[in-house]
Amino acid sequence: MKKLISINPTTQEVVHSYQVHSSEEIAFILSQAEEAQKFWASSTISFRNSCLEQLSGVLKDKAREYAKLMALEMGKPLDQGVLEVEKCAWLCDYYREYGEEFLMDKPVETENTKSFISIEPLGLVLGVMPWNFPFWQVFRFALPAITAGNGAILKHASNVQGCAAAIKTCFKEAGYPDNIFHNLVIPGNQVKQIIEHKAISAVTITGSTPAGKAVAAAAGTVLKKTVLELGGSDPYVILDDANLDQAVAACVAGRLLNAGQSCIAAKRLIVTKKNENQFITRLEKELNRKVLGDPMDEVDMGPMVSIAARNQVHDQVQSSIASGASLKMGGIIPNEIGAYYPITLLTDVKPGMVAFDEEIFGPVFAIVTAENEDHTIELANWSEFGLGAAVFTADLKRGEEIARKKIRAGSCFVNDFVKSDPRLPFGGVKNSGYGRELSIYGMMEFVNVKTIVVNKV
Repeated sequence: MKKLISINPTTQEVVHSYQVHSSEEIAFILSQAEEAQKFWASSTISFRNSCLEQLSGVLKDKAREYAKLMALEMGKPLDQGVLEVEKCAWLCDYYREYGEEFLMDKPVETENTKSFISIEPLGLVLGVMPWNFPFWQVFRFALPAITAGNGAILKHASNVQGCAAAIKTCFKEAGYPDNIFHNLVIPGNQVKQIIEHKAISAVTITGSTPAGKAVAAAAGTVLKKTVLELGGSDPYVILDDANLDQAVAACVAGRLLNAGQSCIAAKRLIVTKKNENQFITRLEKELNRKVLGDPMDEVDMGPMVSIAARNQVHDQVQSSIASGASLKMGGIIPNEIGAYYPITLLTDVKPGMVAFDEEIFGPVFAIVTAENEDHTIELANWSEFGLGAAVFTADLKRGEEIARKKIRAGSCFVNDFVKSDPRLPFGGVKNSGYGRELSIYGMMEFVNVKTIVVNKV
């Protein structure tokens, strides 16, 4: 039978192999999950909150252990892995504090004797999740869905099946019912048949735009709700009056996290002519301080997830240079074992080049020069993507106005890099997808918002 293989991106050694579930095993898992969800849907919110509290504790206690697993399977530096797991614990704490309020009946004044809105779960939610944040992405969909009374079925990326198994153990140790969360060990080409299975009520995916389109198409044929969190080419607009040190720090943090392998990484740095030279000089100085190396050591950046991913990024860099972009630093594949790619800085990037038009999923900084401030906004919106964006300016009122009304994105930060937060909705527009995760809005994606009307006899 087929196996999924996890390869250590640092050493290129096989970490582990995982037997793919058979059709019979899949049917059994989904049947078990259906039964577990029916019991869970009738449970009290106090019981669910006690599970959330215990889950938070498990995550905090094992943060270092799980960070090492992430480093082994996909190359994330240990410190970043610990922060990822702790963020998952924060998510538990958030829904434990606010979940009951979000799920309460909401009375509505009408001419009827009684009218109210009731929130009820849909059933089993399938999550098709990526490798880049192997804990956070899973908890981001699963926690609000499960807290609302649903069950969660995970199809995790093939190379992080160890993380998937660890997450399943987390739920078990926290006292959740058996099978309320389950991971299917299957390749991507089997996702369509899982979506079509009668046990699945809704689907969410975090991944590329083509993958999102395929999931949406499959779900559409069987009329199942979808949430798509897809790619991004986030613009960071640096205006004339920006604090350049602040802007540089935010761009570096927003791009180098996870070796640039993030949908909300700072991908297009759009700078006015007034600031171009100073910004590039300061950025280059800051980048030269960063340490690339083994993710088990104290480094700023580990390897990319795989040799194939590294080579794809390199091809995109070379294509951009061939189209007229200038290489200021990096851009050369190291002659060593591991999927390492150096921090790379491209200038003179323009629309029509790969570094502008496509998502580069790696540690590549693309500097785009704008004629003036209006031009920065035009360039920011000149993209098929609309996930995140950032604006840097000393004029907070103007920055807010630009973020609110002029840049098309699901999130826009003023004087900071884009990040997800349990308290705030997360998602995109255009080819970055639709629907929202986190906050009350993420919880409401996978429920039936039910109208109840009662009148006297």
